[in-house]
Amino acid sequence: MKLSTFFLAEQSAFLRRRNREWKHHLRKVQAFIGESLQRAPRDRPVLILGAGSGLEVPWNLAPPDTTGWDLDPTSRVRTLLRWGRWPAWVFQDLTGSLEALRTLARRSVRQAWSGRTRDRGLAARRLAGLMPSLQAKPVRLQQWLEAHRPSLVVSANWMGQLGSVAQRMMEQEFGTQSPWEEDPELRDPLAEALECWTRQTLQTHLQVLRESGAELCLIYDRAVIQGSSPIQLGPFEHAWTRQLQAASPLDLIDPLPGLEPGDHLPDPISWERWLWTISPEQRHLVEALAWRSRIHTDSLGGMK
Repeated sequence: MKLSTFFLAEQSAFLRRRNREWKHHLRKVQAFIGESLQRAPRDRPVLILGAGSGLEVPWNLAPPDTTGWDLDPTSRVRTLLRWGRWPAWVFQDLTGSLEALRTLARRSVRQAWSGRTRDRGLAARRLAGLMPSLQAKPVRLQQWLEAHRPSLVVSANWMGQLGSVAQRMMEQEFGTQSPWEEDPELRDPLAEALECWTRQTLQTHLQVLRESGAELCLIYDRAVIQGSSPIQLGPFEHAWTRQLQAASPLDLIDPLPGLEPGDHLPDPISWERWLWTISPEQRHLVEALAWRSRIHTDSLGGMK
């Protein structure tokens, strides 16, 4: 299966979910992205990473020279149908790492010389041992940024999905056998390796964006909350765990494995969080951060 086909399946599964309860999230995310799009100069390029089908991106507010970036081969068509706009598009893996990870998983599962499938445990340990050798190389993204010098880069809710997408891609290579340790009391080297890979890939991504000199607008899942226990957000806290308020302990998953984007992008001009109900048993804490680069601020005659 091609990587683009895999992403088509992922996007289609996402869009098939019951989304009539997503109105609050869509209003919030479109408003946050819309503010950045309206601040952007109308005569400069803009880049939207993880643009998807346009569900969360208000394309009606985007400057004329705005490019979408998404691996799903139907994303551009869906954007046309939703917004009546046919923007320039890049159909590439913006991390530069996913194909290498899938190849590594395939070679861990199957013997190169015979094509035979290795024992599940052996394959999982082999993959866990090899994953630290993978280095994120977002060459395509770096080349695009250097060539176009956008005034704004929007990262539209893909960063918090990277780990789960990589997990499903690896599971696909293992077929019917799960590569993960079933006993929650035991250490799982493959799960630890995946977290490390995800964190390092996102760190590299943030560094590339920061060096671009563009204003940044980042939207991502800060936490996945399992279970239906009542929960609400208290007053804004820099530490997201302190903002969550619930009567009982929460089952939380960190999709950014310990990474704090706000620590890599200091002094944001806007920072916001809200809860997004995906299903009765799953809610996401969404974090949105806008950061104006010093290059952009200096050009406006501001901070020196």
